[in-house]
Amino acid sequence: MGYLHSILSQSTSQVHVDDAPVSGGGLSQNGKFSYGYASSPGKRSSMEDFYETRIDGVDGEVVGLFGVFDGHGGARAAEYVKQNLFSNLIRHPKFISDTKSAIADAYSHTDSEFLKSENNQNRDAGSTASTAILVGDRLLVANVGDSRAVICRGGNAIAVSRDHKPDQTDERQRIEDAGGFVMWAGTWRVGGVLAVSRAFGDRLLKQYVVADPEIQEEKVDDTLEFLILASDGLWDVVTNEEAVSMTKPIPEPEEAAKRLMQEAYQRGSADNITIVVVRFLANEEESSSNSK
Repeated sequence: MGYLHSILSQSTSQVHVDDAPVSGGGLSQNGKFSYGYASSPGKRSSMEDFYETRIDGVDGEVVGLFGVFDGHGGARAAEYVKQNLFSNLIRHPKFISDTKSAIADAYSHTDSEFLKSENNQNRDAGSTASTAILVGDRLLVANVGDSRAVICRGGNAIAVSRDHKPDQTDERQRIEDAGGFVMWAGTWRVGGVLAVSRAFGDRLLKQYVVADPEIQEEKVDDTLEFLILASDGLWDVVTNEEAVSMTKPIPEPEEAAKRLMQEAYQRGSADNITIVVVRFLANEEESSSNSK
């Protein structure tokens, strides 16, 4: 597979100094999208959220890969998924020709490799993954767990993933069919333990808590304005519509991500808060050329 790494590869390296808030951003070399991120432990003493923003070249195509990974039971699973999921994906032989199956395979492979690496651990760790893959005029959103992806299309907020919670009818059915159970313990939990029904890791619950992503494809056209990926530290206190209306007037994605992070904190979010904003620039170019 022909990678154009020297020209095209950009990736964020995530460093939390004393778990202080971090932010950053960038622009794709073809000028089609810009991105920004902001991440903070919030009111928590430990940081279990991770993010990845990566621009790469695969077979001569500029590819954008963006992800938010919210860990539980420690940071091990989220950090592992951040470090390995996208590398596994772009190495997949069908990444360009059958992107959806490549994504599903990469999620499954990353999960099984993480579980192999966990053999000596006595405490279960797991992670959500909400990811967005940009290939040409296609946006593919893949989700496991309760981080969420929301787009703004034609001015409207549209969720392009669904949160995987154990009390959803189909998720509960799947868990019970596999021999598991869902019970109330402060919130609905798989086996009375875990408040998400899909995740990476979670070896002891793996039979029920799968890492199979739900994948939704969107066309990148001049009605698609931006995408927000965020951990539940945002969505617990900010609705999809509020997040979109706050992001809309801020052209710089990093500033928009920081604004959302600060809003979630001020509203009393009790969790780590991590946000990635991707802005699609095609319609901005068209509107600016129309106004000339």
